[in-house]
Amino acid sequence: MGNMLSAILSQPEDGSAPPLLSRIVAFTTVLLLISVLFWFAFNQLQYGWNWGAVWQYRQKFLQGWLTTLLISAAALCLSLLISVFFALARRSRLLPLRYLSLLYIEVVRGTPLLVQILVFFYVVADAVGVSNRYAVGILTLALFAGAYLSEIIRAGIESIGESQLESAAAIGLTRLQTYRFVIFPQVVRRILPPLTGQFASLIKDSSLLSIIAVSEFTLNAQEVNAFTFSTLESYLPLAVGYLLLTLPISLFSRYLEQKYRYAT
Repeated sequence: MGNMLSAILSQPEDGSAPPLLSRIVAFTTVLLLISVLFWFAFNQLQYGWNWGAVWQYRQKFLQGWLTTLLISAAALCLSLLISVFFALARRSRLLPLRYLSLLYIEVVRGTPLLVQILVFFYVVADAVGVSNRYAVGILTLALFAGAYLSEIIRAGIESIGESQLESAAAIGLTRLQTYRFVIFPQVVRRILPPLTGQFASLIKDSSLLSIIAVSEFTLNAQEVNAFTFSTLESYLPLAVGYLLLTLPISLFSRYLEQKYRYAT
């Protein structure tokens, strides 16, 4: 019995994917253990739950969740464009462009996002006459994530062997064609895991936009907590809501990793 259970819960020695039954049993076991741990912890809390008061504000939770979804989606798309530009700028032969990229990356990565949001909204946006806090929030998040993503992309580009670049030049590919047909297809596959992690972080970082009164998920949960004085009941749905946003990204990334996996 013990040997059979060990065989089910163990990775095959040849390194192949575990059978579906093994994965189901292992996942169920881990999920059950974690559930028992949290049940015990909450049971010891002696807390008077008040879900009824929070349920009255369910529409406010939904509106905040949808706002976070839209803000995160817009910031993700914009951050990808920013990161590709600055990743290529770091490799540019034009020194001003290269140093602009270097300065942007070091300043953004070296300062807190909280400070960047305040400076962009109350100083930069005010100076140029922009008062839309949602637009400023999306741009700030995109610039913040772009600095990290650009380094991830640059590392992926530089991981491509010189022999491949020389072969591309030998068959007459232009620089643009080399990036399009040789470099980027390989880079995308290699940077998927860190890219996914950064996307998930960006979604959670959107909660900081509450400091400039953007009515996103976290701010609405804070307001519900202030109305009902039910802290856990207000913030547990917040955690579940963010999980619903980040988990699909992780699952989709794993699907793409499996789909485009090949020997090199």
